[in-house]
Amino acid sequence: MPEQKKRETAYKIRIGDILKAHQVFDQTPVPIDKPRNPRLLHIEFGDKKILRINIIANSVDKYESQGETRFASITLDDGSGQIKARVFRDDLDKFKDIVQGDTLLIIGVLRFFNQEIYIIPEIVRKYDPKYLLVRKLELEKASPRVLTSDQKKEIKALRDEIIELVKNAEPYNGIDKDEIILKLRETKPDIISQEIIKLLEEGIMYEPRPGRVRYLG
Repeated sequence: MPEQKKRETAYKIRIGDILKAHQVFDQTPVPIDKPRNPRLLHIEFGDKKILRINIIANSVDKYESQGETRFASITLDDGSGQIKARVFRDDLDKFKDIVQGDTLLIIGVLRFFNQEIYIIPEIVRKYDPKYLLVRKLELEKASPRVLTSDQKKEIKALRDEIIELVKNAEPYNGIDKDEIILKLRETKPDIISQEIIKLLEEGIMYEPRPGRVRYLG
């Protein structure tokens, strides 16, 4: 029995990240008399080499050719960017029931032609629009925020301020989290809360009761 080729992983990714990722092409030389359309091997995003993708996006436009070469395309938008998905000949039925405004799950392969990256879909399914937000939050959670050196300094300074407040509150058996947020009102409350959670996880502080923290060191 012939060995089956392993199918590429279909990575969950936002359209904006597809567009800004580094594109890697086949560098095999071609004859001068043949048109040059480089074959896309994959895109590089973070530490991943991606060719198959899994996206959730809205259909914002649809086009179907009426000429000899039959094909159809839909323009997809997930809030981070737009990309086209294209089907040809026998696959036209995949787009038959798609209309503008539909939210779609699309699993497919990335291709490149005429200076444009696009998707050849394998699976097209209509989804509830709420899954756009679900996917966005899912990917944000999976992709740690990359901080600049200045942002790292700001976070360190914030941590030091939180620790100092907690230390100074030891004679009063700790300090409420809400009070820390009020004292550091120039910083967004969610950022302060994130750093408090990290300090608790690191064992620098502890929570004698819900909503109140003390210094552990």
